Amino acid sequence: MRSLRRLIYLKIARMSRGSNTPVPSIISYETKIKGDIWGGETIHIDGKLEGNIMCNEVIIGTRGYIMGDIKAKSLSVYGTVNGTIDTEELFVANNARLIGNAYYSKIALEPGAYVEGNCMPRSKSPLGQSGESAPKTEQQPKPKVAK
Repeated sequence: MRSLRRLIYLKIARMSRGSNTPVPSIISYETKIKGDIWGGETIHIDGKLEGNIMCNEVIIGTRGYIMGDIKAKSLSVYGTVNGTIDTEELFVANNARLIGNAYYSKIALEPGAYVEGNCMPRSKSPLGQSGESAPKTEQQPKPKVAK
């Protein structure tokens, strides 16, 4: 019965988004993955992932646990993330745990959210806006010449 409901849900989701739009990938509770996930439109994780994620939208469910870095356009955390986050839009729910540094353009933290690390605007990200490592240059003050 549960599989039938899931098939119906996925069919409705596909119809409401259009036939060419992909359905979100779901990693269910009690599923454990070791490795990286690259690409994809939307990934919903309720299981455990030891690895990095790079995609458009990531949703960490209430039972989800990620140990690794996440780079996404949008990230919603309801479970636990242990790693570095680089995202445009970050949402951390009231019972979520974020352990590590987060770089964002927009952020929303609900009261009660547990954050252990730094939350900094994306302009201060080690990857910068373009995703490339920016070289650090220090400007030396020009010496004053006596006339």
